[in-house]
Amino acid sequence: MPARHVLDVDDLGVAGLADVLALSRRDPAELAAALQGQGVALLFEKPSNRTRNSSEMAAVALGAHPVYIQGSEVGLDVRESAADVVRTLACYHSVVGARVFHHTSLLSMADALDEAGAGVPVINLLSDRAHPCQALADLLTLGDVFGVKTIRQRTIGYVGDANNVWRSLALAASMSGIATRVASPDGYGPTLEEVELVESFGGSLVVTSDPVEAVEGVDAVYTDVWTSMGQEEEARLRRESFAGYQVNEALVSHAADDAVVLHRLPAHRGEEISAGVVDGPQSVVWLQAVNRMHAMRGLLAWVMRFTAAGETPS
Repeated sequence: MPARHVLDVDDLGVAGLADVLALSRRDPAELAAALQGQGVALLFEKPSNRTRNSSEMAAVALGAHPVYIQGSEVGLDVRESAADVVRTLACYHSVVGARVFHHTSLLSMADALDEAGAGVPVINLLSDRAHPCQALADLLTLGDVFGVKTIRQRTIGYVGDANNVWRSLALAASMSGIATRVASPDGYGPTLEEVELVESFGGSLVVTSDPVEAVEGVDAVYTDVWTSMGQEEEARLRRESFAGYQVNEALVSHAADDAVVLHRLPAHRGEEISAGVVDGPQSVVWLQAVNRMHAMRGLLAWVMRFTAAGETPS
């Protein structure tokens, strides 16, 4: 049976993205049997508070048994190849979610399962290239705040590193008709290939180095950590490069009066965001955290529908 791997949000397709969001908003009781009695492997090379808890509880809500696996237990591509690891997991589980350092590990996993005809989907729980589950939660959050029918009229201003979080967010926004802007210092902005991919879905994208330009009049201001896990040796250089890119009260004052502030967490107060903003009345970071669970529940239900129906991914 074919499997619908989700390594970035565009793997869903525009219609699939809308379907996942709709499933995520449904009463959990309506989806309670989607994975009844089945296993969900959750492989974590990188630890995470929100991703682990949201993924486990989403699996449980669908009737599944989640199994958390630390990277050290399998030694991905050290003790055992990514291909052999995932083929083993597919012997016991109906879905494999993986949070990895290198996106190439996910590609190897998906290819190995396809070649084996395993019919087990791989979901990216975070890689150096993409964070699709976070992007789904972000769209759910904007729908909660502004109303599902009006989010196409909204604009998101992202300030900081155009990293994996930005990439998936920009793709999801463009696929949903939401305009985005991104402000990054030289050397940390999106590549031409990324810009072309985002724009290929029809959403407006403005790339700038000016944080004020990025947030002027926007409905949502978004930022992320300046130094991600695995980049610790770059921390000092990054703090210097991103000086002036903090999302603080002065910067947020340029956004719309009813604008909200998003951050995927964990937040480094005093670096990429001020305490007054992340803990202030415009912050919706905890709603984002809640929606990580809802988004994962919808995503798991969606990938299992393709597997059960035996549909070929488009």
